[in-house]
Amino acid sequence: MHLPLPRPPHRDDVRIAVAGLLGGLLLWGIGLGMNTGRSLGGAWLLLPLVAMSALELVRRTLPWCAVAAGTLVLIADQCTAGSLATVLMYTDLVYAAVLYGSPAAARRIPVAAGLVTVAATLGAVAVLRRPEALLIGVAVGLVTFFPAATGVLVRNHRETAAAERLRAEQTALLAEMDRVQAVTAERARMARELHDMVANHLSAIAIHSTAALSIDDAATTRTALETIRENSVDGLAEMRRLIGLLRDAGASTEPAAAPTLDGLGALVEQSRANGLDAELTVTGATSGLPAPVGLAAYRIVQESLTNALKHAAPGRVTVEVACSADRVEVRVASPYGDRGGPRAPGSGAGLVGMRERTELLAGTFDAGPHPDSGRTVWRVRATLPLEPPAPEGEPA
Repeated sequence: MHLPLPRPPHRDDVRIAVAGLLGGLLLWGIGLGMNTGRSLGGAWLLLPLVAMSALELVRRTLPWCAVAAGTLVLIADQCTAGSLATVLMYTDLVYAAVLYGSPAAARRIPVAAGLVTVAATLGAVAVLRRPEALLIGVAVGLVTFFPAATGVLVRNHRETAAAERLRAEQTALLAEMDRVQAVTAERARMARELHDMVANHLSAIAIHSTAALSIDDAATTRTALETIRENSVDGLAEMRRLIGLLRDAGASTEPAAAPTLDGLGALVEQSRANGLDAELTVTGATSGLPAPVGLAAYRIVQESLTNALKHAAPGRVTVEVACSADRVEVRVASPYGDRGGPRAPGSGAGLVGMRERTELLAGTFDAGPHPDSGRTVWRVRATLPLEPPAPEGEPA
């Protein structure tokens, strides 16, 4: 089994150790000591100095062990002439133990340092019984409690800064997620608009071009080409309108350019020109409706007529729009069954788009075959409320 190798000392720790050792040697060289009349004089103070310098190398990697061993070295230093460099390096060990140690050590060391300071002060006063004994407590506090308290302040500041950075990163991540969701929703909305606007014209173009190719008759071919040209021009106009809305940075022009239920008559007339036997019935007032509701109802009728043009069997297509005080109901019924002649391909995106539009307005949508007077019709029914429902627990 291979034991993990100890981490090398940090370069700043090496610099502190070297500076403390050189400073202690300089003070010893000029004969400056802190204690007088000690039994171990002369060069004995170099031993605690070298040991404290060595402990500075592990102040970051083994902070708790360094401060515990440093305490013993400091006690030993009091038996010699004493060096100011040794005391200063010990205060740095206490500071580093609080700053780099475990959270438990960061809590316990300041408390222990405060108790030692109080005990030293009371003990000195009790033994010496002179006011000058308070200076001993002050000196002990400067060596132990003051660096520990400084370490607590710096550690709290670093933890606060790290928490703020993490919070900023999380906020940026949430903002990016919101931006991606907004872009995705906008792309889906653009796809629905593009499909609803252009699919009707392209379906008519596909059906009439197929008829022109399959029927060898000049009059029929000319009529089909005229219809193809008309739908191509209308499709390009719709495309230009959508592109203009997307290029316009402001939103003030979109409601005016968006179609409303007042344009259903022209829409049905266009479907008749494309060869669809369509009939429109509108009940209630179509003016004054919320813009999203009017646009959704118009697009649902438009897509239903497009699907009828592509897939419905021969027969009449009925479009009914009923406007009441609280909702708009759209019903489109077309003959269901096999149809002869050309058929335009479909991808099923129209039904998905109609359902999404209805769900965005908290409405209901249903589409499928239904029996009607001895025949089967494909019925599309959408109910769009004029006002969204109130959340649960709140008054409507």
